[in-house]
Amino acid sequence: MPRLLVIIMKVLFLTSNKNKVIEANQTLSKLGYEVEQFLIEGVAPKIVEPQSSKIEIVSEYKIQQALELISGTDFESHALLVEDSGLFIKSLNDFPGVYSSYFSETIGNQGILKLLLNEESRDAEYRAFSIMYSDGKYFHALGKCLGRISNEIKGSNGFGYDPIFIPNSGDGRTFGEMEDYEKESKSHRGESLRILYDKLSLPSK
Repeated sequence: MPRLLVIIMKVLFLTSNKNKVIEANQTLSKLGYEVEQFLIEGVAPKIVEPQSSKIEIVSEYKIQQALELISGTDFESHALLVEDSGLFIKSLNDFPGVYSSYFSETIGNQGILKLLLNEESRDAEYRAFSIMYSDGKYFHALGKCLGRISNEIKGSNGFGYDPIFIPNSGDGRTFGEMEDYEKESKSHRGESLRILYDKLSLPSK
């Protein structure tokens, strides 16, 4: 018999991005998990990110730092969640990739559109690699969303590159033009979290 989730399980999400916490809650709350931003004295702890082009390595580094932060504290009984994600644009050699957050804050969506002005291909994909640590075990999941970069900024929903990313699985609108529930059903983060849940809910052996 599959294991039934009858108790709400608290998950601490190590991220400074509150929008990511909201997205994680939209997926996992329906499945019996309560996701909260990991805060120490009301502040999201700062972590050191490795110089790597692979989101998997960045996530692994984050989870180890998170475990060090909760060691010997009241947080040790909670599950931990970390994630690294990025926008990978084919014609730009996967730029901005793992540095997506930095370039979103510096050159923004308009800057990305300028870089693509003379490029024929606008193919891109969002990737999210999530790791949850629960009951002494690690659970990993990679989520992807294939799409393309629009010719202009459209929509004001979501965050980051959402107003310029058009998912192939959609109807031609950017993530920025979609309601939250529409984006969650198609997004890289939603897929990654659903994969995580499937792994967590496997029957015990």
